[in-house]
Amino acid sequence: MSDPFPELPPEAAENLQRILESPSYLLAEQDLHLLARPELRPVRMQLELLKPEMAMQENKIISTVVVFGATRIVDRPEAEKRLLLARRNVLSDPENMLFQRQVSRCERLLAKSRYYDEARQFARIVSEYGQASPILDYVVTTGGGPGIMEGANRGALEIGAKTIGLNITLPAEQRPNPYITPELCFQFHYFALRKMHFVMRAAALVAFPGGFGTLDEFFDSLTLRQTRRMQEIPIILYGREYWNQVFNLRFLADEGVIEDEHLDLVQFADTPEEAWQIISDFYARRPPETPA
Repeated sequence: MSDPFPELPPEAAENLQRILESPSYLLAEQDLHLLARPELRPVRMQLELLKPEMAMQENKIISTVVVFGATRIVDRPEAEKRLLLARRNVLSDPENMLFQRQVSRCERLLAKSRYYDEARQFARIVSEYGQASPILDYVVTTGGGPGIMEGANRGALEIGAKTIGLNITLPAEQRPNPYITPELCFQFHYFALRKMHFVMRAAALVAFPGGFGTLDEFFDSLTLRQTRRMQEIPIILYGREYWNQVFNLRFLADEGVIEDEHLDLVQFADTPEEAWQIISDFYARRPPETPA
Protein backbone atom coordinates (compact mmCIF):
# COMPACT_ATOMS: atom_id res chain seq x y z
CA MET A 1 0.00 0.00 0.00
CA SER A 2 1.45 3.35 -1.04
CA ASP A 3 2.21 6.01 1.55
CA PRO A 4 -0.50 8.73 1.26
CA PHE A 5 1.87 11.36 2.69
CA PRO A 6 5.33 10.56 1.31
CA GLU A 7 6.59 14.04 2.08
CA LEU A 8 6.10 13.56 5.84
CA PRO A 9 8.11 11.59 8.37
CA PRO A 10 6.40 8.28 9.19
CA GLU A 11 5.25 9.35 12.67
CA ALA A 12 3.84 12.63 11.36
CA ALA A 13 2.13 10.87 8.45
CA GLU A 14 0.53 8.36 10.85
CA ASN A 15 -0.70 11.13 13.14
CA LEU A 16 -2.10 13.11 10.21
CA GLN A 17 -4.05 10.04 9.14
CA ARG A 18 -5.54 9.75 12.65
CA ILE A 19 -6.46 13.45 12.51
CA LEU A 20 -8.34 13.03 9.26
CA GLU A 21 -10.20 9.99 10.61
CA SER A 22 -11.09 11.57 13.95
CA PRO A 23 -14.79 12.40 14.55
CA SER A 24 -13.68 15.84 15.72
CA TYR A 25 -12.56 16.61 12.16
CA LEU A 26 -16.00 15.90 10.67
CA LEU A 27 -18.08 18.86 9.62
CA ALA A 28 -20.56 19.44 12.41
CA GLU A 29 -23.50 18.90 10.01
CA GLN A 30 -22.12 15.43 9.14
CA ASP A 31 -21.37 14.36 12.72
CA LEU A 32 -24.31 12.15 13.67
CA HIS A 33 -22.81 11.32 17.06
CA LEU A 34 -22.63 15.03 17.85
CA LEU A 35 -26.21 15.63 16.73
CA ALA A 36 -27.42 12.80 18.95
CA ARG A 37 -25.91 14.25 22.13
CA PRO A 38 -28.32 15.57 24.80
CA GLU A 39 -26.83 19.06 24.50
CA LEU A 40 -27.96 19.19 20.85
CA ARG A 41 -31.64 18.56 21.65
CA PRO A 42 -32.62 22.18 20.79
CA VAL A 43 -30.96 21.81 17.39
CA ARG A 44 -32.73 18.51 16.71
CA MET A 45 -36.06 20.07 17.68
CA GLN A 46 -35.45 22.98 15.35
CA LEU A 47 -34.65 20.56 12.52
CA GLU A 48 -37.89 18.66 13.16
CA LEU A 49 -39.75 21.94 12.90
CA LEU A 50 -37.98 23.17 9.78
CA LYS A 51 -37.72 20.03 7.65
CA PRO A 52 -41.48 19.44 7.20
CA GLU A 53 -42.19 23.17 7.08
CA MET A 54 -39.80 23.66 4.16
CA ALA A 55 -41.31 20.67 2.34
CA MET A 56 -44.82 22.07 2.81
CA GLN A 57 -43.73 25.39 1.33
CA GLU A 58 -42.00 23.69 -1.60
CA ASN A 59 -45.18 21.73 -2.35
CA LYS A 60 -47.32 24.89 -2.11
CA ILE A 61 -49.47 23.47 0.69
CA ILE A 62 -51.57 26.23 2.21
CA SER A 63 -53.87 24.25 4.49
CA THR A 64 -54.52 20.72 5.70
CA VAL A 65 -57.39 18.61 7.01
CA VAL A 66 -56.13 16.41 9.82
CA VAL A 67 -57.59 12.95 10.34
CA PHE A 68 -57.00 11.06 13.59
CA GLY A 69 -58.17 7.54 14.43
CA ALA A 70 -57.30 4.09 15.72
CA THR A 71 -54.48 2.05 14.25
CA ARG A 72 -56.49 -1.11 15.01
CA ILE A 73 -59.57 -0.24 12.96
CA VAL A 74 -58.59 -1.83 9.65
CA ASP A 75 -60.50 -2.54 6.45
CA ARG A 76 -63.09 -5.30 6.47
CA PRO A 77 -61.04 -8.07 4.77
CA GLU A 78 -58.20 -7.64 7.26
CA ALA A 79 -60.60 -7.43 10.20
CA GLU A 80 -62.26 -10.67 9.07
CA LYS A 81 -58.87 -12.41 8.90
CA ARG A 82 -58.06 -11.33 12.45
CA LEU A 83 -61.41 -12.55 13.72
CA LEU A 84 -60.96 -15.90 11.99
CA LEU A 85 -57.56 -16.34 13.62
CA ALA A 86 -58.98 -15.45 17.04
CA ARG A 87 -61.77 -18.02 16.63
CA ARG A 88 -59.25 -20.69 15.65
CA ASN A 89 -57.33 -19.98 18.82
CA VAL A 90 -60.48 -20.53 20.88
CA LEU A 91 -61.11 -23.85 19.13
CA SER A 92 -57.59 -24.95 20.07
CA ASP A 93 -58.14 -24.02 23.73
CA PRO A 94 -61.85 -23.42 24.53
CA GLU A 95 -61.24 -22.68 28.24
CA ASN A 96 -58.71 -19.92 27.59
CA MET A 97 -60.36 -16.69 28.77
CA LEU A 98 -57.82 -14.52 26.97
CA PHE A 99 -58.64 -16.20 23.65
CA GLN A 100 -62.37 -15.68 24.31
CA ARG A 101 -61.72 -12.03 25.13
CA GLN A 102 -59.78 -11.63 21.89
CA VAL A 103 -62.71 -12.97 19.86
CA SER A 104 -65.01 -10.38 21.46
CA ARG A 105 -62.55 -7.59 20.72
CA CYS A 106 -62.08 -8.72 17.11
CA GLU A 107 -65.86 -8.83 16.61
CA ARG A 108 -66.14 -5.25 17.83
CA LEU A 109 -63.28 -4.13 15.58
CA LEU A 110 -64.90 -5.85 12.61
CA ALA A 111 -68.11 -3.92 13.31
CA LYS A 112 -66.07 -0.71 13.24
CA SER A 113 -64.25 -1.55 9.98
CA ARG A 114 -66.75 0.70 8.19
CA TYR A 115 -64.91 3.66 9.67
CA TYR A 116 -61.87 2.73 7.58
CA ASP A 117 -63.98 2.98 4.41
CA GLU A 118 -65.63 6.18 5.58
CA ALA A 119 -62.25 7.81 6.32
CA ARG A 120 -61.21 6.77 2.83
CA GLN A 121 -64.33 8.34 1.29
CA PHE A 122 -64.01 11.49 3.37
CA ALA A 123 -60.42 11.94 2.17
CA ARG A 124 -61.54 11.62 -1.43
CA ILE A 125 -64.16 14.35 -0.98
CA VAL A 126 -61.74 16.71 0.75
CA SER A 127 -58.95 16.15 -1.74
CA GLU A 128 -61.14 16.63 -4.80
CA TYR A 129 -62.11 20.05 -3.50
CA GLY A 130 -58.75 21.23 -2.19
CA GLN A 131 -56.36 20.13 -4.91
CA ALA A 132 -57.94 21.49 -8.04
CA SER A 133 -55.14 24.04 -8.51
CA PRO A 134 -51.34 24.13 -8.02
CA ILE A 135 -51.89 25.89 -4.68
CA LEU A 136 -53.01 23.08 -2.39
CA ASP A 137 -55.71 23.47 0.26
CA TYR A 138 -57.22 20.84 2.55
CA VAL A 139 -54.38 18.34 2.07
CA VAL A 140 -55.32 15.22 4.05
CA THR A 141 -52.85 14.74 6.89
CA THR A 142 -52.58 11.79 9.26
CA GLY A 143 -50.16 10.31 11.75
CA GLY A 144 -48.90 8.12 8.94
CA GLY A 145 -49.70 4.80 10.59
CA PRO A 146 -52.11 1.94 9.84
CA GLY A 147 -55.85 1.72 10.47
CA ILE A 148 -57.97 4.86 10.10
CA MET A 149 -54.87 6.85 9.13
CA GLU A 150 -54.17 4.45 6.29
CA GLY A 151 -57.75 4.71 5.10
CA ALA A 152 -57.55 8.50 4.90
CA ASN A 153 -54.19 8.57 3.12
CA ARG A 154 -55.42 5.86 0.78
CA GLY A 155 -58.56 7.73 -0.21
CA ALA A 156 -56.56 10.82 -1.13
CA LEU A 157 -53.90 8.94 -3.06
CA GLU A 158 -56.50 6.95 -5.01
CA ILE A 159 -57.69 10.11 -6.76
CA GLY A 160 -54.14 11.29 -7.44
CA ALA A 161 -54.03 13.85 -4.63
CA LYS A 162 -51.10 14.61 -2.39
CA THR A 163 -51.42 13.44 1.19
CA ILE A 164 -49.23 13.86 4.27
CA GLY A 165 -48.07 11.42 6.94
CA LEU A 166 -46.47 12.56 10.19
CA ASN A 167 -45.00 9.33 11.56
CA ILE A 168 -43.38 8.92 14.97
CA THR A 169 -40.59 6.68 16.26
CA LEU A 170 -41.97 4.25 18.85
CA PRO A 171 -40.48 1.44 20.95
CA ALA A 172 -42.48 -1.11 18.95
CA GLU A 173 -41.43 -1.23 15.32
CA GLN A 174 -43.69 0.87 13.13
CA ARG A 175 -43.55 1.77 9.48
CA PRO A 176 -45.61 4.32 7.56
CA ASN A 177 -48.61 3.11 5.63
CA PRO A 178 -48.00 2.76 1.87
CA TYR A 179 -50.49 5.42 0.72
CA ILE A 180 -48.62 8.60 1.72
CA THR A 181 -47.07 10.90 -0.88
CA PRO A 182 -43.37 9.91 -0.55
CA GLU A 183 -41.97 13.43 -0.37
CA LEU A 184 -44.61 14.30 2.28
CA CYS A 185 -43.95 11.47 4.70
CA PHE A 186 -41.98 12.62 7.75
CA GLN A 187 -40.59 10.80 10.75
CA PHE A 188 -40.53 12.52 14.14
CA HIS A 189 -38.76 11.81 17.40
CA TYR A 190 -40.54 14.49 19.42
CA PHE A 191 -44.30 14.21 19.94
CA ALA A 192 -44.48 17.95 20.64
CA LEU A 193 -43.07 18.91 17.23
CA ARG A 194 -45.31 16.40 15.51
CA LYS A 195 -48.35 17.89 17.22
CA MET A 196 -47.25 21.36 16.18
CA HIS A 197 -47.24 20.29 12.53
CA PHE A 198 -50.70 18.78 12.93
CA VAL A 199 -52.16 22.17 13.86
CA MET A 200 -49.94 24.70 12.06
CA ARG A 201 -51.80 24.54 8.74
CA ALA A 202 -54.96 22.79 9.91
CA ALA A 203 -58.20 24.02 8.36
CA ALA A 204 -60.13 21.25 10.14
CA LEU A 205 -59.57 18.32 12.46
CA VAL A 206 -61.60 15.11 12.26
CA ALA A 207 -61.23 12.48 14.99
CA PHE A 208 -62.51 9.04 14.04
CA PRO A 209 -62.92 6.39 16.76
CA GLY A 210 -59.61 5.73 18.46
CA GLY A 211 -57.74 5.15 21.68
CA PHE A 212 -55.16 6.96 23.80
CA GLY A 213 -53.28 8.48 20.86
CA THR A 214 -56.43 9.81 19.23
CA LEU A 215 -57.66 11.21 22.54
CA ASP A 216 -54.31 12.86 23.22
CA GLU A 217 -54.23 14.56 19.84
CA PHE A 218 -57.90 15.55 20.02
CA PHE A 219 -57.68 17.12 23.48
CA ASP A 220 -54.40 18.83 22.68
CA SER A 221 -56.03 20.58 19.71
CA LEU A 222 -59.22 21.26 21.65
CA THR A 223 -57.25 22.93 24.44
CA LEU A 224 -55.43 25.12 21.93
CA ARG A 225 -58.79 26.20 20.52
CA GLN A 226 -60.28 26.75 23.98
CA THR A 227 -57.36 29.00 24.95
CA ARG A 228 -57.30 30.69 21.52
CA ARG A 229 -53.72 29.66 20.88
CA MET A 230 -54.45 28.47 17.35
CA GLN A 231 -56.59 29.49 14.40
CA GLU A 232 -60.35 28.89 14.53
CA ILE A 233 -61.16 25.60 12.85
CA PRO A 234 -63.98 23.06 12.96
CA ILE A 235 -63.16 20.14 15.26
CA ILE A 236 -65.28 17.13 14.38
CA LEU A 237 -65.84 13.93 16.32
CA TYR A 238 -66.76 11.30 13.73
CA GLY A 239 -69.09 8.62 15.07
CA ARG A 240 -71.42 10.16 17.63
CA GLU A 241 -72.42 6.85 19.26
CA TYR A 242 -68.80 5.88 19.88
CA TRP A 243 -67.64 9.20 21.24
CA ASN A 244 -70.67 9.69 23.50
CA GLN A 245 -69.62 6.51 25.30
CA VAL A 246 -65.97 7.57 25.54
CA PHE A 247 -66.56 10.88 27.33
CA ASN A 248 -69.29 13.33 28.25
CA LEU A 249 -68.45 16.94 27.45
CA ARG A 250 -71.86 18.10 28.65
CA PHE A 251 -71.02 16.69 32.09
CA LEU A 252 -67.90 18.89 32.22
CA ALA A 253 -70.00 21.97 31.45
CA ASP A 254 -72.67 21.00 34.00
CA GLU A 255 -69.95 20.57 36.62
CA GLY A 256 -68.67 24.07 35.84
CA VAL A 257 -65.14 23.02 34.86
CA ILE A 258 -65.61 24.27 31.30
CA GLU A 259 -67.87 27.02 29.94
CA ASP A 260 -71.06 26.20 28.08
CA GLU A 261 -69.64 27.98 25.05
CA HIS A 262 -66.77 25.50 24.95
CA LEU A 263 -69.25 22.81 23.89
CA ASP A 264 -69.58 24.67 20.60
CA LEU A 265 -65.91 23.97 19.83
CA VAL A 266 -66.84 20.37 18.94
CA GLN A 267 -69.29 19.06 16.35
CA PHE A 268 -70.36 15.52 15.47
CA ALA A 269 -70.63 13.77 12.12
CA ASP A 270 -71.75 10.29 11.11
CA THR A 271 -71.10 10.32 7.36
CA PRO A 272 -68.24 11.59 5.18
CA GLU A 273 -70.64 14.01 3.52
CA GLU A 274 -71.82 15.39 6.85
CA ALA A 275 -68.25 15.97 8.00
CA TRP A 276 -67.42 17.78 4.77
CA GLN A 277 -70.58 19.88 5.03
CA ILE A 278 -69.53 21.07 8.50
CA ILE A 279 -66.19 22.21 7.09
CA SER A 280 -67.79 23.86 4.05
CA ASP A 281 -70.34 25.71 6.15
CA PHE A 282 -67.67 26.88 8.59
CA TYR A 283 -65.63 28.58 5.86
CA ALA A 284 -68.70 29.91 4.09
CA ARG A 285 -69.28 31.99 7.24
CA ARG A 286 -65.69 33.18 7.70
CA PRO A 287 -62.47 33.29 5.67
CA PRO A 288 -59.65 30.98 6.78
CA GLU A 289 -57.22 32.49 9.27
CA THR A 290 -53.49 32.60 8.83
CA PRO A 291 -52.00 29.98 11.17
CA ALA A 292 -50.05 31.38 14.11
